[in-house]
Amino acid sequence: MADRYYEVLLIAELILAPVVFLLLLFITAPYGRFDRKGWGPVISSRAAWMIMESPSLVLPVLLALGAGVNRVELVFLLIWLCHYFHRAAVYPFRISSPRKPFSVLIMSWGFIFNIINSYVNFYYLFYLAPHRDLSWLNDIRFIAGGLLFAGGYLINKKSDSLLRKLRADGRTGYFIPEGGLYRWISAPNYLGEMIEWGGWALLVWSLPGTAFFLFTIANLLPRALKIHKWYGETFASYPEERKAIVPFFF
Repeated sequence: MADRYYEVLLIAELILAPVVFLLLLFITAPYGRFDRKGWGPVISSRAAWMIMESPSLVLPVLLALGAGVNRVELVFLLIWLCHYFHRAAVYPFRISSPRKPFSVLIMSWGFIFNIINSYVNFYYLFYLAPHRDLSWLNDIRFIAGGLLFAGGYLINKKSDSLLRKLRADGRTGYFIPEGGLYRWISAPNYLGEMIEWGGWALLVWSLPGTAFFLFTIANLLPRALKIHKWYGETFASYPEERKAIVPFFF
């Protein structure tokens, strides 16, 4: 039965990725700078992020306890938890407006997705994937993927840090970010996250990892394009040479 759940959820994730991409080109999720009324009940941003990201922190650990993982699988788990420990337990306490309203509906969608995504990735890795011994850690796919993951992680965290500094003196509102990859693009935090999960797909070399990478693009690329457009419409002095998500291209 568990294998069947895995198959259904993986297929659902692969099908939903292009659907979500198309929807988000026309519908902007109401959080952050795009927050607006009409999306039902709200809770604080801090609580929403903690709840929404918690399945990706807890479920892989529970699956690991049930499976009895080997050392390579433990490395996979630790890499994953590097991102999600920060996202669920650190990031919510660093956001500049922790009491800002966040739609319960959007939080619920994120919560459900994180359950599905964590399950398909780690059910496969712990229960279905071919055995991989320590030689996998010397494989070019693991090395290249690990470097991509680390690079994307650093880009994401550096970009988030630069955004926080814009309000370090207690200012409110939005400002033009500077420094780092903001010199060339409007959403380097999203670029970093896409690079992270592209690295993950490569280092675990699995269809669920690829599905997550595609879903990350489907979710973040439309929002990056809209953020870029918003900056241009909001600030007359916004740098014309700055692109949305890929330096020098778009």
